[in-house]
Amino acid sequence: MKLNEIADNPGARKIRKRVGRGLGSGLGKTAGRGGKGQTARKGGAKAGFEGGQMPIYRRLPKRGFNKPNIVEYNEVNLARIATAIEAKKIDAKSPVTAESLYAAGVINKLEKGVRLIGTADIKVALKFEVFYASKGAIAAVQKAGGTVTMSRPAPEVKTPA
Repeated sequence: MKLNEIADNPGARKIRKRVGRGLGSGLGKTAGRGGKGQTARKGGAKAGFEGGQMPIYRRLPKRGFNKPNIVEYNEVNLARIATAIEAKKIDAKSPVTAESLYAAGVINKLEKGVRLIGTADIKVALKFEVFYASKGAIAAVQKAGGTVTMSRPAPEVKTPA
């Protein structure tokens, strides 16, 4: 291989389209924008503007409610924990906490609490320390001889800025 033989992969560099550089270029005069009017100008149309027709965001009714004190959780399925135990990522003898799940790569963020869900069959007795657990998850853990301790923090009230 020589220096003059080095080249980019085909399609690695895209040549910029130069518009408005004369009729011979094929993109002169209107530069691909068509005729006159709002769309030929810089900025184009306003977002959501439908030509004077009542816009869809005003035609449709408002629905729903955003709860100001919502608590977000890392939802963890029991089947996911069972596979992590089989892969020896989680020690079955120590309590299963948010920190141990984070270290095992089961959850991504420690800021949110852990919400235990699912009804998978667990073969070992585990001691869970989580923020929340569903009834089915608690029953599945207790069936295997384990315990679930729930310690939910008080919800933070978000004040409007």
